Amino acid sequence: MKGKKRDAQVAFGRSPFPNDFTMASTDSKHDSDLKVDIEKTSSDSPAPALDAHYDPGFVKKTLLMVDLRMLPLLGLLYAVALIDRTNLGIARTAGMDIELKLDIGERYSIASMIYFIPYILLQIPGNIVLRWIGARSWLTICVVGWGIAQLGMGFVPTWGWLVFCRIWLGVFEAGFFPALVFIITTWYKRHEVQKRLALFYLISILFGGFSSLLAYGLAQLSGRGGLLGWSWIFIIEGILTIVLGLLTWLFVPDFPDKSRFLTDAQRKMILDRVEADRGDSVPDKMTGAKIIRHLGDPILWIMALMFMCSTMPAYAIGFFITIILRTMNYSVTMSLILTAPPYVLAAISCFFFAWISDKTQKRALWLAVQNLICIVGLFIVAYADKNGVRYFGLFLVNAGASGCIPGVLAYNANNITSHTKRSVSSAVVVAAGGIGGIFATTVYRQRDFPKYLPGLWATLACQFSMLLCLAFTTWVFKRRNQAYREGKSGPLENTPGFYYTT
Repeated sequence: MKGKKRDAQVAFGRSPFPNDFTMASTDSKHDSDLKVDIEKTSSDSPAPALDAHYDPGFVKKTLLMVDLRMLPLLGLLYAVALIDRTNLGIARTAGMDIELKLDIGERYSIASMIYFIPYILLQIPGNIVLRWIGARSWLTICVVGWGIAQLGMGFVPTWGWLVFCRIWLGVFEAGFFPALVFIITTWYKRHEVQKRLALFYLISILFGGFSSLLAYGLAQLSGRGGLLGWSWIFIIEGILTIVLGLLTWLFVPDFPDKSRFLTDAQRKMILDRVEADRGDSVPDKMTGAKIIRHLGDPILWIMALMFMCSTMPAYAIGFFITIILRTMNYSVTMSLILTAPPYVLAAISCFFFAWISDKTQKRALWLAVQNLICIVGLFIVAYADKNGVRYFGLFLVNAGASGCIPGVLAYNANNITSHTKRSVSSAVVVAAGGIGGIFATTVYRQRDFPKYLPGLWATLACQFSMLLCLAFTTWVFKRRNQAYREGKSGPLENTPGFYYTT
């Protein structure tokens, strides 16, 4: 506990239930009792002590309210973000390649990659602005802004103007995904997080997978208004994004301490659970010294490297799956249609591994299993002779890579405390995902068409690197946990009773 100021912030009102667990007391005995409860928690055993003080039905009902208010809308928004940043490959297949002469040199790779430069650079500033102006205002600005950039791509006359619009797409999307991760992880206990991250990401996978079918339908508008089909893809999707931005302003929830759709008792229960789980229910003030200190944690950079290794194959699939399918001698129509099924398997796999990860309270193990699935798929795509077998390999690549994205985010979120570190770490990790996007768009080179073997081997290198990172973080976390249990080190993450999740 950090004194009366924190207690006053957390105590929003008394629960209607007789066994209410209140954090409002500043009595030292209460603080010591709380510490005992927290110290029972480890990465190997959950601590139901706090929930036992609340009616289970009350807890379940409140969490369901939060889930329904937050996950569908945020999932839909992220689905639109993924579609808007990766639909370049679909538009290329639908005729943009010829109109803007993207087959000259590395124009397509440059247009794909340029988005990620502002996306990477603006992650941390975006999360700072997020706490300053609030989740609803910031997310609305981001969504409407990139919707306008997407709309503009439908009217570009040359390759240079396409690059210009892609830069602005990156500017506005930069603050969006780290804000989503930051917001979601502030509402739940550590071993409830991955299922939630997977659920909103699962929504984005399904919508993203079927975006090729939507794009195919929109391409049939070719000739209307004097515009070609690829233009209509950007125009309609841009308008839909702007509309969703307005819905964001109306419905997106803010941080738990600022939320208005819950009662005082519900808000207090959410904050109590988070406080007992990791001690950071109340935001701490962001300072330059804290940013520098958080950036000095080497584990943060290892988590960032793992996220880059996870996003690299996901972006490669997003940008190049329709093109790879075209190299298998499928027609344009069939290439767009066959893009969807691998995403269905990816959604199922993503949720299964999130469920088993939360249930077993193990992160690294199940991430490693998904890496191996991706590795097998990459070898099949690279070296199989038959098109049907290579197509099956795309299923495995997508399934293995997609589930690692919420998995790494949960792994990172489970092993940090304080709002400032959560803000900095989520921004750095997601920025590293942008580097994965740059990597994916530059190693799949036009001159390596149609097999793209150097790109596939670069993707394999990412998967092997992630396995090494997982082995290292598991070793470090277990050593630190053991040292703390034996009294050889102080509180982990400066939080008494906190243990790392392996």
